[in-house]
Amino acid sequence: MDGAPVFEEFEPESDCDCPGCIHRRRDLARGLPVRLGGHPAAHGARRALVLATAAGTVLGGGQALPAVAAPGVPRTPAGPVVPGGDGPGPQGGTSALYGAPGALGAPGPAAGSAVRATTRAEILQRARQWVAAKVPYSMDAFWSDGYRQDCSGFVSMAWDLGGNEWTGSLAAYAVRITKAQLKPGDILLFHNPANPEKGSHVTIFGGWTDASRTRYTAYEQARPYARKQTTPYAYWSNAGRYLAYRYKGVTDGTAGGSGPSTGTRYPGAESFGPGADNKYVTRLGKALVGRGGGRFYRTGPGPRWGDADRRATRAFQRAQGWTGADADGLPGPATWSYLMTGKGRDIPSAGAGAGGAHGKVPAYPGRGVFRPGQSSPSIEELGRQLVKKGFGKHYAKGPSPRWSESDRRNVEAFQRAQGWRGVAADGCPGPETWRRLFS
Repeated sequence: MDGAPVFEEFEPESDCDCPGCIHRRRDLARGLPVRLGGHPAAHGARRALVLATAAGTVLGGGQALPAVAAPGVPRTPAGPVVPGGDGPGPQGGTSALYGAPGALGAPGPAAGSAVRATTRAEILQRARQWVAAKVPYSMDAFWSDGYRQDCSGFVSMAWDLGGNEWTGSLAAYAVRITKAQLKPGDILLFHNPANPEKGSHVTIFGGWTDASRTRYTAYEQARPYARKQTTPYAYWSNAGRYLAYRYKGVTDGTAGGSGPSTGTRYPGAESFGPGADNKYVTRLGKALVGRGGGRFYRTGPGPRWGDADRRATRAFQRAQGWTGADADGLPGPATWSYLMTGKGRDIPSAGAGAGGAHGKVPAYPGRGVFRPGQSSPSIEELGRQLVKKGFGKHYAKGPSPRWSESDRRNVEAFQRAQGWRGVAADGCPGPETWRRLFS
């Protein structure tokens, strides 16, 4: 046998219910400072040493982080089950972004130390990307953007934090607010300091779904994967223990400024949906009628939100080639910008179909195709479409089937042209980038 045997650290499954694991988890929670909530990592309560043979690699001082997860089979659901899907699970602790310089074995940033400016529209856009990609839930795996695939990693990603936080530290980046003050992009947080694995969870508030404010749209990372769904306030379980928070760096502006002037600026998600009654609903309806949506209205449009507004908005969104959460009938910043500035395609006449004469968008091949060293016909197809759309300036010569830095920079330019920033404009084409590029 070559080399000397070494010891390798590993962390056991968090749902191990043997007496030893339960006892050690409780001891660990009691032994930490109160400022950290009494528990730094809900998934790692004990470490065991396993004798392993050196296979040409000797561990250094830092612990190896899990490999970046690719979409695949989700972890078997466990824990409390909620209507409409599987419930929240345990969470990881604070850590640097996976793949960041010096991230191997590095602790997370000091809570609240790095508050980056962002907008509500950008927060929801980042959340929708994980929902569209159906990022699998995992407390010990990281998505391609470096964020951990659990509930607190999801919020860290959506808030564009500099590292991965957990439910015991997210509040340091935010201020407490009341239920009446909730706006899209805020969070509802339940942290159980006595036993963080018992119920601790966090969701992103996406807006009220009824006039009585008893249900809201929740964006969350829960088993089996990231989702957007109507949820009772404040949550399916432990409802009275959730607290509302607002990120310190958030503004009510929109990503990239949703219009060229104050007259076309997006008024906010709270201006639309059930119970809304204001001038922006009227303005939306008139714009929809002007873009081919008149058949949805028997009277009006008027200031009170109705089913006609929802149906007409959804028809316009589908006319742009948007699907899923991006065609839910509620106008977001992109929908508003397109309507107010005359961009995009009009609503087709009844029976013409949302795709019109433009045909169907080719099937999205998956994120794994667009990685350094990968080669695929889809990469060349992407490149040719970028050139066709006017985003090919970084190609020294024509697109090829092999993924390159030129492809990434051209994709990034296209994403920024949509008004996206941060992880939403990283140069890696996700499902929404693909749809918009080929629409």
